[in-house]
Amino acid sequence: MSETDFVVQCRGLERTYHDDGVPVHALAGVDFDVEQGEFVSLAGPSGSGKSTLLNCIGGLDRATAGSVTVGGVDLATLSSSELAELRLRRVGFVFQSYNLIPVLSARENVEFIMQLQGVSAAERHRDAMAMLDSLGIGELADRRPGELSGGQQQRVAVARAIVSKPVLLLADEPSANLDSHTTAELLQLLADINEQRGMTIITATHDPAVMAFARRRIGLQDGLIVSDQRAEAGG
Repeated sequence: MSETDFVVQCRGLERTYHDDGVPVHALAGVDFDVEQGEFVSLAGPSGSGKSTLLNCIGGLDRATAGSVTVGGVDLATLSSSELAELRLRRVGFVFQSYNLIPVLSARENVEFIMQLQGVSAAERHRDAMAMLDSLGIGELADRRPGELSGGQQQRVAVARAIVSKPVLLLADEPSANLDSHTTAELLQLLADINEQRGMTIITATHDPAVMAFARRRIGLQDGLIVSDQRAEAGG
């Protein structure tokens, strides 16, 4: 397998913070690869390093040592503006707090990334509506986030993350604010996106339901990978 077959490669990845002058090793030397089209969960208790790892992969946080490569690009070689461009063009994010813009409608929230990309208004409107329709919330397009349920807001967040067809989708605790029924719907949605679009998905979670849905489960503890298992989707 060639280097270009991997969407993500981490080598000796370390991230150290300082808490009142005391070093905290959030990541203590992580090595792993993610292939195109994989659905991976980064699992572990709070403080295990999973969210930090996700943030390093997405270029939201910089490694203290080691390297992160996304789509063949070493993130350490990119400036802050180049990292922002990478996130805009190639990486989609779904945050546990949704991060929707409260004064914009659902459709406008989905259009926002495309607007930053310079997509025309007509094309933005068409693609946003098609995406919301495909996720079963087209009739809610004109509602603002405050008028939507948690599950509906999460669907809008997913629509915004994938409408521009990123190479990689990162989801941080995607089920954190959802009930079990809505979680099941969200997981099936992610599985469908992964299977039908071939989009690579990495989630950070401590939710057993999310772990069970991923085809590959990477366990973290104290900033280290302690397990790496592959399973059938939904298994």
